[in-house]
Amino acid sequence: MRVTEKYAISGMNCSACSNHIERDLSALRGVVRVSINLLTNSMVIEYDSNSLNATTIIQAVRNSGYDAEQLDVPKSSAEVPSDKDTMKNRLLVSFGFTLPLFYLSMGHMLSWPLPRIFYDTHNALIFAFTQFLLLLPVLAVNRSYFTRGFKSLIILKPTMDSLIAIGSSAAVAYGIAAIYAISHGMSIGNMELVTRYQMDLYFESAAMILSLVTLGKYLESNAKSHTSDAISKLIQLRPDTANVIRDGVEIEVPVQDIVVGDTILIRPGQSLPVDGTILEGFSSIDVSAITGESIPLEKGEGDTVWSAAINLTGSFTYRADRVGKDTTLARIISLVEEAAASKAPISRLADTISAFFVPAVILIALSSGIIWLVVGADFSFALSATISVLVISCPCALGLATPTAIMVGTGMGAQNGILIKSAEALERIHGIDTVVLDKTGTITEGKPAVTDILSLSELDDNELLELLASIEYPSEHPLSFAIKDEATKSGISFKPVKNFQSYPGKGISAELQGIRYFAGTISLLAENGIDINPLVSKFQLFASQGKTPFAIGANGKSLGIVVVADVIKPESPKAIKAMKKMGIQVIMLTGDNPEAAEGIRNIVGIDQVFSQMMPEEKINIIRTLKAEGKKVAMIGDGINDAPSLMEADIGLAIGAGTDIAIESADIVLVRSNLTDAVTALRLGSSVITNIKQNLFWALIYNTLGIPLAAGLFYSTFGWQLNPMFAAAAMSLSSITVVLNALRLKFFKRTE
Repeated sequence: MRVTEKYAISGMNCSACSNHIERDLSALRGVVRVSINLLTNSMVIEYDSNSLNATTIIQAVRNSGYDAEQLDVPKSSAEVPSDKDTMKNRLLVSFGFTLPLFYLSMGHMLSWPLPRIFYDTHNALIFAFTQFLLLLPVLAVNRSYFTRGFKSLIILKPTMDSLIAIGSSAAVAYGIAAIYAISHGMSIGNMELVTRYQMDLYFESAAMILSLVTLGKYLESNAKSHTSDAISKLIQLRPDTANVIRDGVEIEVPVQDIVVGDTILIRPGQSLPVDGTILEGFSSIDVSAITGESIPLEKGEGDTVWSAAINLTGSFTYRADRVGKDTTLARIISLVEEAAASKAPISRLADTISAFFVPAVILIALSSGIIWLVVGADFSFALSATISVLVISCPCALGLATPTAIMVGTGMGAQNGILIKSAEALERIHGIDTVVLDKTGTITEGKPAVTDILSLSELDDNELLELLASIEYPSEHPLSFAIKDEATKSGISFKPVKNFQSYPGKGISAELQGIRYFAGTISLLAENGIDINPLVSKFQLFASQGKTPFAIGANGKSLGIVVVADVIKPESPKAIKAMKKMGIQVIMLTGDNPEAAEGIRNIVGIDQVFSQMMPEEKINIIRTLKAEGKKVAMIGDGINDAPSLMEADIGLAIGAGTDIAIESADIVLVRSNLTDAVTALRLGSSVITNIKQNLFWALIYNTLGIPLAAGLFYSTFGWQLNPMFAAAAMSLSSITVVLNALRLKFFKRTE
């Protein structure tokens, strides 16, 4: 029997860790599928319960060097353990001891002031042993690099931890050997030997490797912690209780006690607890939580309504059709959880390199030492060659290659209004070839506004707007606020009206200066004896464009049309054009009708449109595109976009959107400007290019220096790279990597 379970994983600090666990668990008999999510520190595993059980799975994770806990009930990602606080403490201890160690070790060469006890060859042991004591806390607090790194090496699956452990251990081993050499030199009075090794300790190299890598890990951990509240915020949309009519009596019951067939009473301002069908009443409901559309829908008897929608005006009763896990909101929550769990982290380039680089370096180092011993060199020379190879292969620069570029890249993003919530986001945005856009709030402003005024009488545009705003003044219809706002902005005053009347689903009427005016649909005007012939073609044209026209008439005569719509942001066409110029296919998903969607497509130049989309349909489009081999970015702002944002290779949330969309996304566009999405795409490519350059510089010194360190040219030219110069080359590669990463500070955003 196949079962699917979710586990919280602790101890992961890089994508190599998650890859390591995935490989180990995939090798277990009975495992069908395993997916590790580094951002949420969680794992979803599907397996045959006849072959495995939870205890075996947890033990397998522990054998890989990590820990696991089964999540018996669905938990928000906020409940998954985080290593952020632990990493912060490690960082403080690391730099707290590394900085004085670095000052002490470099003080002689740079003429920094030091206590006299650290000067003079006779104090060499004090000088060396003090450095060793300062190093010990750094080694202790970062011991996980060694335990996991060497364990990975033993099972022939090296990770970044393996590189860190090898490099820092080599430096520590050489430093300890140097202390013994100093002690031996002092015991036999060979002060030349003491002087030689006094400056060849390299304890600061080991400490700096661990501290800088820990800094990068902390920054990644800090970024991950901000993506943890999406599911819990979705859950909060559902009300705790509902008013249910049973046996003719209204009672308040917990939402989980609602059963299919219950009659639910909804009053203005209340949130709908389940999906169902209206039995009696009429109202406008805000469905932005479900469809993402800002314009409310008018619903009456026989219409379908959804959980998490908010009732705006009238009261109504409706029949519960889908409850519990079957409601639209519950399915959205499930989709977010599924998308989050199935998103596998991208393997880092450094991890791929390490799989070949580390074994090769160890083999070369051991071989060089053995060969020198075989050909008759003394043990000191052979050991020096072995350690030189290990030191020059020290992974400090390799460990810095990615985090330095990520650090600068995310900083530049923040300066330009782009919040990049994880290092993984910058990696995944590289190579995006398809961008999927939500319409409302992304391409458009996200709120209705007056777009057109067409007078068909002696009234001018301002007079027609004044007339409509005045008779709409008593109305509580959501679209009436757009008309009243436009009148206020135009400096128009509202005239008092009498005998206001609302016609649900059709419009309104009111008396102004003794004349009864009608505003709304052309059918309302026709029913009240108004000639609609001058209105019909224009009214239908505006409606076909996805706009909401208000026809106005009185005394049997049509007066004009005022049109309300969600307007396109001025920067949207430019941003979409820029994406297409980058070779990116642009697709729009919207809950709007086909006519409105096609109108938007023609204006902004989108390649393809899918209309009348529900959340589960949107996420299916994303999955289909990914199955076709596309690398998909999703840009949205609504609650309904959360599953798609999580499912896409990269999710970008409009900053003015819902908190849930922002929490679900990898990148937040603070200015709500679509051109910032273009900037984010360009920035991702720049960062990945920079990382590749960093990896080159991280390895070039080592690659060129390894033959020299191994003594390959000693017999012919007398060249030998001693550990001091090997460490200098290693340091130079680190400096080069940092300077190259700083070039990203010259990145300019898209205007």
